[in-house]
Order: sequence, then C-alpha cells, then structure tokens
Amino acid sequence: MTAITAAMVKELRERTGLGMMDCKRALSDNDGDIDKSIEFLRKSSGMKAAKKASRTAADGVVATKVADDGSYGVLVEVNSETDFVARDDNFKNFVARVVDTAFAKRLTDVTNLMAGELESAREALVQKVGENISVRRVTVATASNGIVADYVHGNNRIGVLVALQGGDQNLGKDVAMHVAAANPMVVNPAEVADEVIAKEREIYAAQAQESGKPAEIIEKMIDGRLRKYLAEISLNEQPFAKDPDIKVGKLVKQANAEIVSFARFEVGEGIEKEEVDFATEVAQQAGM
Repeated sequence: MTAITAAMVKELRERTGLGMMDCKRALSDNDGDIDKSIEFLRKSSGMKAAKKASRTAADGVVATKVADDGSYGVLVEVNSETDFVARDDNFKNFVARVVDTAFAKRLTDVTNLMAGELESAREALVQKVGENISVRRVTVATASNGIVADYVHGNNRIGVLVALQGGDQNLGKDVAMHVAAANPMVVNPAEVADEVIAKEREIYAAQAQESGKPAEIIEKMIDGRLRKYLAEISLNEQPFAKDPDIKVGKLVKQANAEIVSFARFEVGEGIEKEEVDFATEVAQQAGM
C-alpha cells in the first residue's frame, strides 16, 4: 500500500479546496492516487471540478511562427531545467532554429525534426549551458480558406495557434488570446469524447443522489449540470474574454468566420518536476 505523504495531502488540498482530514482519508482509500482521490471527493462531497495541477516540471519557452499569408503556422515547446537558461541568448537562438526548421519543413514529429544538424546543435548547447535541453513537442496548423493566427503570452510561457475559415488576423489574434486565457478543451461540445461525458455524468449522478429528490428530477439535474460543463470547456460556448456579454462562437460568426481548430501549449504542463531541498543538494554534492 502506498504511503500517504504530507506533500500528497497538500497537493490534493490545493486542487480541491477541502480539509486536510478529508484529503488524507481520500488518499488512503484510493492508494495515494491523486486523480482517483479527486473523483472520490467529487462524488462524496459535491465538490466542483478540481483545479489542474499547478506544478511545472520543466522550464523553457513556447514559440510560434505564421506564414505571411496566414496559410499555416507552427507552435513548439523547448524545455530547459531552469528559467535562467530559458532567458539565455544561446538558448533563444537554438529555439529560433527549431521554429524555423519546423516552419520550413512543416514537421510535427520531434524525432524527424531533430535528426541531423538540430540534434548536434542541441548537444552542443547542453555542453555549453550545463543543463539538459529538449524539444518536447511541435504542432502545425493550416487554413485552406481562411487564416492561421498566433499568440504568445507570459514571457513565452503560453502559446496558441488558431485556424479560422474566413476572418482576418485581428479576429484570429483575439480568439488566440482568449484560448490562452480560458484554456478550452474543444471547439464545440460535440467534440468532447464519450468517455469524458460518461465520467462526468457518473460524478453528477453521485452528487445528485444525495439531494433526496425524485428520480425524474435527479435526471434533469444531471442533464443540466452536464450541459453547463460542456459549455464551460467548449471554445465556441465560452464568454469572450474581452467582452463577456458575447460568446466566442457568436463573435466569430458575426465576422462570417468559423473556428476550425486550435492548439495551446503551456510550458511544462503535465511534467512533474522533482523538488530538491537546496541544503540537501549541496550536502550531497559535497559528499557529506
């Protein structure tokens, strides 16, 4: 059985907003699995969706490049171990080479992208800065009857590509800025995977059962909560960040355009960074 640590309890508390004992009990009942514990707590306490994990495991930057005619664009994430290296000119120059190569060859496979000169340049940079450098991911967006727009936010920490059918760069930039801020999951509710909907319905059902209301009322409650959830994660259904009185889908439609796709990269998302106590690290290096 997995030992429940203070760090695990702290993370669960931060992501759920619930008390220490509730979080510790949930972790114990779910063998230390954070995601399963969140699901358990949502079912048992009526808690809303948990916050996303905020721990970033890697530093670095995201970068974009879009063709002058807006026909296509690329978005890449390049990681370093520290923010100090991410601000180094040598690192920035390497990122620019990666972006230019991905743009010129329209490559989305990192292995193919890095083959040859880029990998040699990465290895040389690692030797020079003393940190591991990795090209984590790359994506390409295209538009046959519209435009691709980009937006990079927060010291190159969040990057977005948006492909529109119709519209112009100003509209595309506005939508990309919204995606950076709101982090939608899909363009439309119909794109949400069946397993995601099934899992949410299961959670809402567990919450609604505690109300003691008749079955037909409970079913309506579940449907209502599910519709709200789908709207919250769908780009077209979200209130526009710069004008919450209008939804993004309506804003785009008024411009005789349509959102085809979007991509959003945030530096380090989904990577767990090992936290090392500085004093301990120094002692280890000194052989103490």
